[in-house]
Amino acid sequence: MFVRELRPMLRDPASIVFGLLQPLVFVAMFMPLLSGFSDGELGLHWFVPGVLVMVSLFATATTGSNLQFDMHTGAHERTLVVPLRRAPLLIGRALKEMTPLTIQACVLVAITVPFGFRPDPLGAILGLVILAVFGVGFGALSYSLALAVRSQDWMFWMVQQAVLFPLMILSGMLLPLDRGPEWMRWLASVNPLGYVVKAERALFNGVFDVTLAQGAAAAVGVALVGLFVGTGAMRRA
Repeated sequence: MFVRELRPMLRDPASIVFGLLQPLVFVAMFMPLLSGFSDGELGLHWFVPGVLVMVSLFATATTGSNLQFDMHTGAHERTLVVPLRRAPLLIGRALKEMTPLTIQACVLVAITVPFGFRPDPLGAILGLVILAVFGVGFGALSYSLALAVRSQDWMFWMVQQAVLFPLMILSGMLLPLDRGPEWMRWLASVNPLGYVVKAERALFNGVFDVTLAQGAAAAVGVALVGLFVGTGAMRRA
C-alpha cells in the first residue's frame, strides 16, 4: 500500500514543490510582522519549527480527500477485495504522507539557514521523527473522516476546517498564547498539538528537557488513537 500510494507522487514531484509555497509565504511575510511586534524576541528559531508543524498538520489533514477520490473511482472497493488485512491498508496510506512531509521539511530548513536559522542536528532529527509519528496518526484520522462521510465531499471539508483551525490557533504555532485570555490558555493546555509545537521549538534549538517527553507522548497518543479509529473504520468499510 505504501508503494502504491507513493507512485503517483513520484510520477508528479511538482506536488511537493507546490506544497512548499504556503509555508514559504508564511515565513517570508508573517515573520517580519511577528518580529516587529515582539521587538525581535520571536525570530526564526521560534517561528520555523511552528511552520514545520503547520506543514505536517495541513498535509495530513487533507489526505482523506485522496481516499474519497479512490471511492469515487471505485479503486477503494477493488482494494478491499484484495486478501490483505485492513490495518495495512490504512497504515500504508498514512506512512506515504511522511515522504513528502520529510522532503518539504528538509527543504524549508535548508532555505532558512542562509537567513540565520541554525537548527541543532540531533534535535532536528528527533523533531522530524516526532512530526512523522504525529502525521501518521492525524492522517489516519483524516482517512477515518473520509470513510465516515463517504461521497459527501462537502461534509469532509466542512468538518476538516472546523477542527483544523482551532487546533492550529490553540497550539501557538504562529502566535504566542502566553498573554491570551485564561479560557484560551486552558484550551491550549489540552491541545496535544501544542505540546508537539513546544517540543519542536526546543529540539530545533538544542534543548532536551521535559518538553521533549511531552511532545513525544502527545505525538504517540495521536498516532495510537488515529490508527485505532482508522483501522476500525477500514474494517467496517
